[in-house]
Amino acid sequence: MAQGKYRLGVALVLDPPLADEVDGLRRALGDPGLGRIPAHLTLVPPVNVRRDMLVAAAARLRAAATKVAGPVQLTLGSVASFLPLNPVVFLAVGGDTEELRRLRDAVFAPPLERRLSWPWVPHVTLADGIDETRIAAVLSALEHFAVVWAVDRLVLLQEGPGQVWQPLADAALGPRIIVGTGGLPLEISRGRMFDPEVRQMLEEAGFGAEPETEGDGQPRRPIFYPIVMSGRRQGQLEGVAAAWAGPEGGHVGVYVKPGSRRQGIGAHLLAHLESAARQAGWPYESLTGEGPDGFYRARGGWARTTRRPPTRTAPAS
Repeated sequence: MAQGKYRLGVALVLDPPLADEVDGLRRALGDPGLGRIPAHLTLVPPVNVRRDMLVAAAARLRAAATKVAGPVQLTLGSVASFLPLNPVVFLAVGGDTEELRRLRDAVFAPPLERRLSWPWVPHVTLADGIDETRIAAVLSALEHFAVVWAVDRLVLLQEGPGQVWQPLADAALGPRIIVGTGGLPLEISRGRMFDPEVRQMLEEAGFGAEPETEGDGQPRRPIFYPIVMSGRRQGQLEGVAAAWAGPEGGHVGVYVKPGSRRQGIGAHLLAHLESAARQAGWPYESLTGEGPDGFYRARGGWARTTRRPPTRTAPAS
């Protein structure tokens, strides 16, 4: 990472079990990137972004996600190669490529923009730098491989030590959510993780916990993916609500900045959070609130209580 800069990229990241299937192919082909970067489709290749532009980069991600109504239905396969220009083996991408192009064009803008050496071709890399003498056999053996992929979010990735790429922020695909238009409108964004701006706000308030995930940013299977709702007014972060699942059941937490409490922000965030949990089919009869008491009385701080979303059986996202 350059001094004073983050090394970032934007991708569509595969989830299990599809990610496991693709990683199995990567392992069989000896992909040197396996274990350093998750299975993905690149929208913005690695780009250096100044530290003071990190919030702008996350905002670009959120804005781009609103340009497409998810999920975007893609197909992966068959297997192809960039030979003779580059010894890369990849899964070709089909399906709703017009929406995919719209998404890529929306996110490929300052500060997430860079000069490209090659035209953008959507693909999922299986092996980079593979021995060219093996490629013909690989293409023949895997010519019938094909899977369907429903993409529902953008992911901002950061390169860390050892060239390991980790999720830094994400944004669910879909139109903007605007509430409170009669006064100061609140824009609500959805994802699975706290973005850097949210993490800083919570750390300054004395809270540092992230919704339960593994070290690679993926949830512990088969528990549901976390749901995070952040609220902003005129681009300024005002609060966040999160729901996550543990072995003992579902949890919820809400935090609103002290100067913005008693304005309905927490109530809006919580309502959209619970609606998302219902739509995702969370099976819990209640979600246990975490943190200091008082949210449901004062609409500020974290909640400790129970909420009862209706149960469904569809998988969460």
